[in-house]
Amino acid sequence: MANLIDTKSGAPRPRHPEKQARPDTPVLRKPDWIRVKAPTSEGYAETRNIVKSKGLVTVCEEAGCPNIGECWDKKHATMMILGEVCTRACSFCNVATGKPKPGVDADEPRRVAEAVAEMGLSHVVITSVDRDDLEDGGAMHFVNTINAIRAAAPNTTIEILTPDFLRKDGWESRVIDARPDVFNHNLETVPRLYLSIRPGARYFHSLRLLQKVKDRDPSQFTKSGLMVGLGETKEEVMQVMDDMRSAGVDFITIGQYLQPTRKHAAIDRFVPPEEFKAYEEIARAKGFLMVSASPLTRSSHHAGEDFAQLRAAREAHLAARKA
Repeated sequence: MANLIDTKSGAPRPRHPEKQARPDTPVLRKPDWIRVKAPTSEGYAETRNIVKSKGLVTVCEEAGCPNIGECWDKKHATMMILGEVCTRACSFCNVATGKPKPGVDADEPRRVAEAVAEMGLSHVVITSVDRDDLEDGGAMHFVNTINAIRAAAPNTTIEILTPDFLRKDGWESRVIDARPDVFNHNLETVPRLYLSIRPGARYFHSLRLLQKVKDRDPSQFTKSGLMVGLGETKEEVMQVMDDMRSAGVDFITIGQYLQPTRKHAAIDRFVPPEEFKAYEEIARAKGFLMVSASPLTRSSHHAGEDFAQLRAAREAHLAARKA
């Protein structure tokens, strides 16, 4: 049976049109350890004003990140390039889905770089929507953004959180060769759940992307993240850790999945803090240089502080090997 969406009545277009026919999923009551305060600080307002004045999009807002108040108060914002409409329809994500406007905003890299310089960031995270409609998947837009930031804020370290560049014929190599300080691509969940959680992606392709970064530039830090609470088992999470280490991933993040709306994937359970602590200990034992695992951990949360620790951990590791 076809589901028709009325585009002529003047009603606003649904944010996730592909999810409208889905039955509502149950909403679990949040435990105390997952609750956060609404953002109201002066620092939050200043960051919001800078972002809006440059006409920029942040994943902090688009994905409904629970840490936005804390991060924006410290003038930490994750810039989202390539527009605000994603061509994928992942069941966990709150970014709007659909058909983006053709092409890219060629002036966006300059505006991002200006915002980075104006905020005086020591470390910046740049992410994007998936743009399967573009020949290069948006790779050159990442390159142009990295180059613009290097010109406007040469002392700022740059972390990118990229799409998978699936079926984009090697364009990801151009992004790797732009030499960001950290190349992040999230596996998001365990392979068994990809069909329902990340249907447009392929687990082993994402894993090979992370491996390619290390093969092409061994000095470049790599990072990847997982959500838990979607029905995965501890053994499956440990296997993903092993897969990441086989691909040379330096830094793993593990956080609680939070359901954006009742049309999104349901939360299987809220993972208690002690289980995150156990995951952290296991990951460190497997050889990750840096681990961030907590209910509110997100890819870009505390990214600047984490990068400093990541760099120090590598230096300590290299020094120990020489001793």
